[in-house]
Amino acid sequence: MTDPLASWNDGAAKQAVLDFVAKVTTPNSPSFVPSGDRIAVFDNDGTLWVEQPLYVQAFFVFDRVQQLAPQHPEWQTQEPFASVLKGNLKSAMAGGESALLELVMATHAGMTTDEFATIAKDWLATAKHPTLRRPYTDLVYQPMLELLAYLQAHGFKNFIVSGGGVEFMRACTEQIYGVPPEQVIGSSNKTQYEWRDGKPVILRLPELYFFNDKAGKPAAIQHYIGRRPIAAFGNSDGDLQMLQWVTAGSGVSLGMIVRHTDGDREFAYDQAGMSSLKQALLDAEKEGWVVVDMKQDWKQVFPLKQAID
Repeated sequence: MTDPLASWNDGAAKQAVLDFVAKVTTPNSPSFVPSGDRIAVFDNDGTLWVEQPLYVQAFFVFDRVQQLAPQHPEWQTQEPFASVLKGNLKSAMAGGESALLELVMATHAGMTTDEFATIAKDWLATAKHPTLRRPYTDLVYQPMLELLAYLQAHGFKNFIVSGGGVEFMRACTEQIYGVPPEQVIGSSNKTQYEWRDGKPVILRLPELYFFNDKAGKPAAIQHYIGRRPIAAFGNSDGDLQMLQWVTAGSGVSLGMIVRHTDGDREFAYDQAGMSSLKQALLDAEKEGWVVVDMKQDWKQVFPLKQAID
């Protein structure tokens, strides 16, 4: 039989997935879970696709600043915009998530949701990673693509629960993961309904509606899904509360952390940039979460495509 997780090396991590799925899908098993309750939640950045040296959406934001700069002469001297325009991304991100949020609000609003979706899709169709030199849509993790497909084939409904912008993710999640827009939960701008040129539209406003990170993730899961998932996959302390919530249920569950240990095929980090894996890693052994060592557990990191120069 064809191995559904062919890009995973045989070992504890792969076996944990196979055993979990067998338990919850075998009708006579005491751990059997009806298909309607087979819900899995996945972080996106660093769990399903690359997040170093910065989040994919951060690069989209920087390109948007460059495109919109002629309309905003004040950005030439106003931080963090001035540093972006000078190409000094390290200085631009010195303010961390608050600086990124300011840039997002300035570049992701003042347009309809349909207009934004077109802008995001067009960018994703051509943008390439600064060092890996491949389109971002190629820089998804092959083992996680197999995992998504394996769970779906066994009656799971997969959701993405990420701190990334929900509309930005929805521009590509169905194409690259097979996860439709209605199963994507993320951070979002406030919006309002209005008429333009005789048609109803949803306008994106320059105000944050919800930041889907840390304790916000389980709250969002309850709000949007209404069922406690039985499997959760993350890679950082931003996923800690989601892992806690999912694995605190009364039945069988699976918590899994993707640990970036492969500096040759991807990036090796636990504390680099805005993505920190510290507390969740400490809690993993106590809570029984599976830690995936990218270097040891994955035969292959990205889909087999050639880099584009």
